[in-house]
Amino acid sequence: MTYALLVLVGIMAIVVWWLVRQTVNVKPWMAQRPIEIVRGDGALSLPPVKVGLGVFLAVATSLFALLISAYHMRMLGEDWTRLAVPRVLWLNTGLLLLSSVAMEWTRAAARRGQIDGVKSGLIAGGALTFSFLAGQLWAWQQMDAAGYFLTANPAYSFFYLLTALHGLHLLGGLWVWGRTTAKVLRGVEVGKVRLSVELCTVYWHYLLLVWLVLFAVLLHAHT
Repeated sequence: MTYALLVLVGIMAIVVWWLVRQTVNVKPWMAQRPIEIVRGDGALSLPPVKVGLGVFLAVATSLFALLISAYHMRMLGEDWTRLAVPRVLWLNTGLLLLSSVAMEWTRAAARRGQIDGVKSGLIAGGALTFSFLAGQLWAWQQMDAAGYFLTANPAYSFFYLLTALHGLHLLGGLWVWGRTTAKVLRGVEVGKVRLSVELCTVYWHYLLLVWLVLFAVLLHAHT
């Protein structure tokens, strides 16, 4: 469990590093102009949405870290029951990994100006993400069918809480994904969705890392 917290701390460090890296050489009077043109002095403008995403990821990481800490402390209780982790979670993990790969491929296509690649990547990433969420619901059904109800034991309550919270974060990302995909399907230029694609990709990578940590925590409780 300590290793999981260390990994989350590492994720937060990456988020902070990414945010600082985005703001290096940005002039305060240029920060309100969301363009990505390199000036003669090498300064880059920074869209406020990038700052917002960085702050949000830092807050989300803190939330997950607190929940994992609470999970670890609750495991010490005498009423704690070993968690039976549904095997479908392995399949779901693979789906989320593939969705992250698809989003990275989409970002590469956007940087090259390949609108067809962006379109295909967004559709693939979204389909895989929806499949992941469907798989999570399937895991819930398996838990329920086996008698592992939400209020049956603290271990089960934490399972539902952690997976639900992660799923809600993914649904929020899918809302942005849906708006971006709709623009691409309407035939907008790549330059108008490049930033959205980049932010979606960063968000997908982040949620993949968080899920890997959560999955490791759940497996640890299973053994």
